[in-house]
Amino acid sequence: MHLNPARGFKIAKIKTMDAIMQYLKGTRAELRHVAWPTQTQTIVYTLLVAGLSLAVAAYLGLFDFLFTTALSSVVNNLPESTPAAQTESTTTPLSTGSPITITPSTTTTK
Repeated sequence: MHLNPARGFKIAKIKTMDAIMQYLKGTRAELRHVAWPTQTQTIVYTLLVAGLSLAVAAYLGLFDFLFTTALSSVVNNLPESTPAAQTESTTTPLSTGSPITITPSTTTTK
């Protein structure tokens, strides 16, 4: 028996298209069983979600403002460091330079 590769491709393509069509028919049948909300319910639920979103935003914004203000006042009332405390450091500053010195050699060639 001789197999035609082109024929096999057509059969696979038809099976795929049948599967897609069956899926779409099933989806359409399920959507008929959905209890869709009325226009009034949709408007009420939309306004409810928007109102609750604004209330939560205001609530979080209030606490953000309070905590930011409190933290800012605490940081501003901290004592400032004195220059004497900074000069008592035992470390050597980095700007003194390298302890290695390079001198040119004075050799003569003959």
